Amino acid sequence: MTTTIEQLEQKISDLECQMAFQEQTIDELNDALSQQQLLITNMQVQMKFMVGKMKTMDSSNMADPTEETPPPHY
Repeated sequence: MTTTIEQLEQKISDLECQMAFQEQTIDELNDALSQQQLLITNMQVQMKFMVGKMKTMDSSNMADPTEETPPPHY
């Protein structure tokens, strides 16, 4: 009878340990996911900024291909 109680207590203890490790893993995954979402949000802001800069860029900064002389090997 005592071995059965001891076995049950051991199983309960094992389950409690597993639950503690699972909670820790879930917390770590949640932190990683939060950091990734913050990084994605920052990258989206930077991308919008760059797209805005590209749209407003003056075309005079770009060389006109008709005005360029061909390279010397042509």
